[in-house]
Amino acid sequence: MRELILLRHAHAEPAAPGQADLDRPLSAEGLAEAEAAGRWLAENRLVPDCVLCSPARRARETLEAVLGAIGYVDQRIEPSIFEATPGALISLADTHAQSERLLMVGHNPGFEQLTALMHSGQTGEYRGMPPAGIAVLTLPVGAALEPGVAQLSAFWWP
Repeated sequence: MRELILLRHAHAEPAAPGQADLDRPLSAEGLAEAEAAGRWLAENRLVPDCVLCSPARRARETLEAVLGAIGYVDQRIEPSIFEATPGALISLADTHAQSERLLMVGHNPGFEQLTALMHSGQTGEYRGMPPAGIAVLTLPVGAALEPGVAQLSAFWWP
């Protein structure tokens, strides 16, 4: 893997009474954010080889909007992304090390902590990945996925 791209889902509607968190849809604002994220990825030629997406409706809808801008790519729903720790996310990404550019669509706090861990080697109190935020982590060719190995080559949000 040369690049790991983390895309936090866009703004979602609050849960309706009795609605499971997994079933929350994007808000109108969130749909516009997700479309903007897709345009940014396309404009910066950051089309992934493979996408792993949380099963949460808001993450799947974010991915659908992104695919509208970048076109179809190999994609998989990955249940382990929902509520994942940075360590679990690293393990998941490592199983797709053959991808030159892997996009993961998911949630905080796992994504913002993973960004900090891969870049600086620690998570600390890092809080800084807004809805529809994108972190592009560049990895040395052949490097193992471990804390501090990546360069944060781009960070974007709507």
